[in-house]
Amino acid sequence: MSRLADVRFRAATSFQRRVNPLVRRLPLQTILETKGRVSGLPRRTPVGGRRAGDSFWLVSEFGERSQYVRNIKADPRVRVRIRGRWHTGVAHLLPDDDPVARLRRLPRFNGLGVRAFGTDLLTVRVDLTD
Repeated sequence: MSRLADVRFRAATSFQRRVNPLVRRLPLQTILETKGRVSGLPRRTPVGGRRAGDSFWLVSEFGERSQYVRNIKADPRVRVRIRGRWHTGVAHLLPDDDPVARLRRLPRFNGLGVRAFGTDLLTVRVDLTD
């Protein structure tokens, strides 16, 4: 990883550590809940994405460095809170998908942040089971 990418990663994660606890409380914020790969405890991360039929799509800005992606690799069973309602599902990491093209189909505000800070974009699809 380049020095610039490492600086961007550190700046973004430092910012997110401070802001995410507040954002998680917003009732309509979309939340991805994974199971901690070490602790086994629920881990809730605010995300931007879009539901399309029985799937929820998002793009991870730091790919496999993202903690929630690492949790998905350990256990792909997740929950997603969309518009205040929880849905269970199974997450799939899609390294062969074009994340930049995918961002064009997702909410614009989130896409701007992901593109601005992201260093290793990775598409994630959650197949919703309820």
